[in-house]
Amino acid sequence: MRGLANSIQIAVGAFGLGLAIGISGAWGKLYGGPVVRDLLEVYTTIVRAVPELVLILLLYYAGTDLINRALEQFGYPAIDISGLGAGIGVLGVVQGAYATEVIRGAILSIPQGQVEAARAYGMSPGKMLRRITLPAMLPFAIPGLANLWLIATKDTALLAVVGFNELTQETRQAAATTKYYFTFYVAAGALYLMLTLFSNVIIGRIERWARRGMPPVAEAGR
Repeated sequence: MRGLANSIQIAVGAFGLGLAIGISGAWGKLYGGPVVRDLLEVYTTIVRAVPELVLILLLYYAGTDLINRALEQFGYPAIDISGLGAGIGVLGVVQGAYATEVIRGAILSIPQGQVEAARAYGMSPGKMLRRITLPAMLPFAIPGLANLWLIATKDTALLAVVGFNELTQETRQAAATTKYYFTFYVAAGALYLMLTLFSNVIIGRIERWARRGMPPVAEAGR
């Protein structure tokens, strides 16, 4: 249960960070300058091309080392980054690349008439993002973002390779100590399943709320 609590903390933090990166990245890809678009394209391409385990090892070890080296160059002492903070940061960067593409596709699904009307009323880009773009793209983005959340809950298991005590690492330690491998790994699988089922219930309610006033999916596809 302690490992499950740690996994949920990391998943929530990483998903929130990834969502923030995704919104900024999608906006930059669609409306940013050429340099911004090129940098974001490099970021999303690399993260989606390199296996997540390799990225976690690279960002966890090399990333923390680069941060401390940069601090030393400016005369600041090295810092000890907590496992929780590092885990959230690493998975958040990975989630951000996928969220960028999910949100970009959702923004492109918005009827252009709504965007043109907002511009005709003289809305600033920030106000248009808050009042038009984000609310209108939400129904299109939720299925993809829901998948990213479920991926985030499972990707926390990859942090076991760097020694963070999330659910998989705690399970492995308990199984090795007691020799009840089958019991503990089945219990861990059941906890992941329960988390997924609970998440599906919450996601379903959010999707129904976001699609209020819109035709049902079955009718919309006719």
